[in-house]
Amino acid sequence: MRSRQADIKDVARAAGVSVGTVSNVINRPETVSEGTRTRVQSTIEQLGYVRSESARQLRAGRSRIIALLVLDMANPFFVDVAGGAERAAREAGLGVMLCNSAQSVSEEAEYLSLFAEQRVRGVLVTPADTSGANLVGFQRHGIPFVFVDRFEGDNERCSVSVDDVAGGELAVAHLLGQGHRDIAYVSGSMQLTQCRDRYAGAMNALRAAPGSATLRQVECDRLDVAAGRDAGARLLGMSPRPSGVFCANDLLALGVLQALYGAGVAVPDEVALVGYDDIEFAAAAAVPLTSVRQPAFRMGRAAADLLIEETGEGAAGHEHQRIVLQPELVVRGSSLRSSRR
Repeated sequence: MRSRQADIKDVARAAGVSVGTVSNVINRPETVSEGTRTRVQSTIEQLGYVRSESARQLRAGRSRIIALLVLDMANPFFVDVAGGAERAAREAGLGVMLCNSAQSVSEEAEYLSLFAEQRVRGVLVTPADTSGANLVGFQRHGIPFVFVDRFEGDNERCSVSVDDVAGGELAVAHLLGQGHRDIAYVSGSMQLTQCRDRYAGAMNALRAAPGSATLRQVECDRLDVAAGRDAGARLLGMSPRPSGVFCANDLLALGVLQALYGAGVAVPDEVALVGYDDIEFAAAAAVPLTSVRQPAFRMGRAAADLLIEETGEGAAGHEHQRIVLQPELVVRGSSLRSSRR
């Protein structure tokens, strides 16, 4: 049979003080004499007392936890986003509840319901539900949220994103500059704003290029390595096979690279490859991957800073902001034609 956990009354009784004195030792230790403070702290340690954070939050009327809901925690990009958010939260004396929707609309809805039940301080979210219905329902709880990795064009919410149109343009302009005129775009669902914007940028690059060039699309239902391998098999079956491939993220690109490598297709001499995100694994691939870098850590930190401001002491003066960061092309071996050619 499990023993009952000590509560504040047990501490007060064992230390020979009032419950109010124990509370002061925990919350306002400077108001208690050193001798009494030492005795109470020793009793707390002996009894293993842990204060109820939920009760403290109810009294204070504000949680110390912010939630971060991302699309895919298997993607190192979102790990870096979480790192930036956690750093900002820690500096503000807050904690982060990290959750993964796994690109599922229903799981996103369940997590949003959990956040409402827990009365978190606020939410950082990369939406899986492109219709916005989940967040429309969540708004009735009055919990602030900030969009991460998504541009929000109105004045109702803060958002922090990267200019994905510019990123797609950088990627395909680079392939065109390497002499490729038959290019494939491997993406996740085109319902995702990020995939659509990167495609729009790719088309901008094609329209600006001299001469004729084509962009064929291979759409996947996921944004992971396995989906990239499947896309690679589809690329290998194309006739003619595209000579340049732009992938909507690095995990897709690494899967495509595996498929090409397994079929004996040389990268970049037969097929040039560009990814997106510039995750740590990109540079460490068998053929180092050219990628469009997103400042993921900075994105997470900026979003958390906005949410902390909106939910802090100066919330009354908070103005919603839409921060758009710029991407950067990082060129490596996967897209550079051999000097022998």
